[in-house]
Amino acid sequence: MNPFPEIASLAQVAPAFVQGLVLSLGLIVAIGAQNAFVLRQGLRREHVGSVVAFCAVADALLVCAGVLGMAQALGERPGLARALALAGAAFLAWYGWQALKRARQASQLQATRDGASLGRGAVLAQAAAFTLLNPHVYLDTVLLVGSIGAQQPAPLRGWFVAGASTASLVWFGLLGYGARWLAPWFAKPRAWQVLDALIALTMWVLVLLLVRHALAGF
Repeated sequence: MNPFPEIASLAQVAPAFVQGLVLSLGLIVAIGAQNAFVLRQGLRREHVGSVVAFCAVADALLVCAGVLGMAQALGERPGLARALALAGAAFLAWYGWQALKRARQASQLQATRDGASLGRGAVLAQAAAFTLLNPHVYLDTVLLVGSIGAQQPAPLRGWFVAGASTASLVWFGLLGYGARWLAPWFAKPRAWQVLDALIALTMWVLVLLLVRHALAGF
């Protein structure tokens, strides 16, 4: 018998970490204003570290708030947790379908180096606007990711948050510091079609996991 039941084993930690990682990656890796802004700053080589850190920390705090808030809201309400799991599965199925539709169309992420240089404060203000004034960030990060993470056993919620936060840090780090190498790749519609197809597959795998988790309570 494990004398420290509150300490999760690696076999328990890994799935929670990976689920948070792939869910967060699937939601943030998409053509959007925030990604274009981070890529642009990387191309300009202006305050890249500050922008990457701000976006990654903001995502981590939103995920943490979502997981903790949803965990408290769910409490001892297994019926509500099951309903949210099924609702999350429906949303991810729709999101995966949208990604598949995008994979059938040619699109690209454009980021230019035009414009005057800005101070660190002005750049971070823009980063805050792109991050926090987007209503989808609260639907995706706080509600969806939070409700899914809240259904993890208490010792594993931190690992789920760590996985989701790692995804944000890695993605924004790649955009900012790998901008010169990534920009030509992101300008190719075919690359985004392949990426969207992978996102669709990832979302549908998560749908199956959520549905199985929800139905296990019956």
